[in-house]
Amino acid sequence: MIAEFGHFALALALVISLAQATLPLIGAQRGDAVWVALARPFALGQFLCIAVAFAALTYAYLVSDFSVVNVARNSHSAKPLLYKISGVWGNHEGSMVLWVLMLSLFGLLVALAGNNLPPTLRARVLAIQAWIGAGFLAFILLTSNPFERIFPPPVDGNGLNPILQDPGLAFHPPFLYLGYVGFSIAFSFAVAALIEGRVDPAWARWVRPWTLAAWCALTVGIALGSYWAYYELGWGGWWFWDPVENASFMPWLAGTALLHSAAVAEKRDALKSWTILLAIIAFSLSLIGTFLVRSGVLTSVHAFATDPQRGLFILLLLVVAIGGSLTLYAIRAPRLKLGGLFHPVSREGGLVLNNLLLSTALATVFLGTLYPLFLDAIGAGKVSVGAPYFNTTFVPVMVPLVAAMAIGPMLAWKRGDLAGALGRLKFAFATAVAVTALCFALVARGPVLAPLGIGLATWVIAASLLEFAERIQLFTAPAAETWRRMRNLPRASYGMTIAHAGMGIAIIGMVAVSAWRVEVVQAMRPGDIVAAAGFTLRFEGMRELQGPNYRAEAGSFTVTRNGGLVTRLDAERRFFTDPAQLTTEAAIRSTLLGDLYVAIGDEAPGQMRTVRVWYNPLVVWIWLGAVIMALGGVVSLSDRRLRIGAPARRRAAVPAGAASAGA
Repeated sequence: MIAEFGHFALALALVISLAQATLPLIGAQRGDAVWVALARPFALGQFLCIAVAFAALTYAYLVSDFSVVNVARNSHSAKPLLYKISGVWGNHEGSMVLWVLMLSLFGLLVALAGNNLPPTLRARVLAIQAWIGAGFLAFILLTSNPFERIFPPPVDGNGLNPILQDPGLAFHPPFLYLGYVGFSIAFSFAVAALIEGRVDPAWARWVRPWTLAAWCALTVGIALGSYWAYYELGWGGWWFWDPVENASFMPWLAGTALLHSAAVAEKRDALKSWTILLAIIAFSLSLIGTFLVRSGVLTSVHAFATDPQRGLFILLLLVVAIGGSLTLYAIRAPRLKLGGLFHPVSREGGLVLNNLLLSTALATVFLGTLYPLFLDAIGAGKVSVGAPYFNTTFVPVMVPLVAAMAIGPMLAWKRGDLAGALGRLKFAFATAVAVTALCFALVARGPVLAPLGIGLATWVIAASLLEFAERIQLFTAPAAETWRRMRNLPRASYGMTIAHAGMGIAIIGMVAVSAWRVEVVQAMRPGDIVAAAGFTLRFEGMRELQGPNYRAEAGSFTVTRNGGLVTRLDAERRFFTDPAQLTTEAAIRSTLLGDLYVAIGDEAPGQMRTVRVWYNPLVVWIWLGAVIMALGGVVSLSDRRLRIGAPARRRAAVPAGAASAGA
């Protein structure tokens, strides 16, 4: 009965979303305040219905109701509670319910927190958001019913894919969906602005906090996914350029460009048409990512195994959403008024360069991800595009972008002084040169460009801190004045400094692990030793373990360095029965300086075991930097200016005499 109630709630949500998608839109066009006001209660009703459906599906998982096909296929009575809950979105049908729940949540937040928006704009935004929701609700009800029954029900379920039974995968999809779906609000704002034919600084300020919230969530989601793949898949790497990884990375690149472009639109009333286009592109790429993992065109550890018919339905939604919005953009964008002018050497010019480089980088990833799929779809053969292509095309574009990150904030709006900005960065440059020289002195092996990459990242970190120090006049003004400036400095300025520094920290980790990684593969018997990166590992042997829903064999290693005990590590191979699958659980000793990573493989001839040992220097800095970047976004989001939006302009007071004269 609970399942049927959840199914009914989804159907009711579809009806409400169709009403929300049409009536407020018509009311805004006619100037009917009553119909315009319907957008808010409709948004609340849609969210409540989808929340009820999601709660009903979660209940079915918690009580192991195997009469529901979705539960029978993706859960098991012996599965730990955490994975029963995460199993709700660990499959295609349940994840789509989570998708529309996030979509309706963002719509509800706009309805509740958008009091500073013009009523007609808010109505149009919520109507566009409802059209997206209606499309995906129809997709769920027609092709992906999560509440389908099976009779007679099985005694037990098949269980969740073992590699998804991990705490990282319990939190990775919700954050990823928050990012994916969050860009829908920027999309809805863009389409609503095109319908109204008005884009101004107030619009840009309304868009920025929603884009920033989605960007923060997507940053955390990508970082969680990267870390999960690192420790769970037993391959010792942090990024594979997998098409589904790229599917989440592309909206992140577009969202990053959108954040910077919206700043120019807000501050200088410029780049308005480009900002609208980026808002459309960011969410369009999110939709493309949804298509890739659900269409059956990809074979990936991240992809859902679904049939092509579902992919065809999503492809139709893509054509309508992306094609319709771009067509509207082509018609309306030329009519938008041009904004303020600025000199190429200015803060605006730096942000334009930022957008050009990010867009170029996005194009390289887009081409490398979709071109092989396109060739395969038209029967032109299979082409493999892997890390060599992306490293060759993406990295050279990012180098000037990272270098410009340090200079842009030092330039003034409208017209800047490049020589003056570089002069103020002399201490940052000296720090970067010193760190580069130190890397060359300490590291004798590896690519010669690696120390330069570390120096470039140091340049970004030092410049970010230096720019912040200038703002508060650190060491150049009395302490009381510095403290006053710190208290009065907008939180968005704090957020920018933190986010840019986080990017530099992440780059240091990426460069270090890519250039100076150590890998050793050896067949070992108990008592054998292997050396890697100054560590000595002694293989102590295998032992059997029993988990809650698996059995495991663990290989024990004693790690020493210079004769002293460092730690003991246990690497496992887990054997699940429901469903039957083998997983690798690597043993990792993680420090800020590097990770010692051990994975144990199959039994080799002579009762030996294949052991793989990696030393990944500074790899944890990648995820630390990503968290710091997201923290910077959250700090910026707390800026009161972004929470309250742009103030309404008041007419100047007219003297009484002038008023009577005019009458």
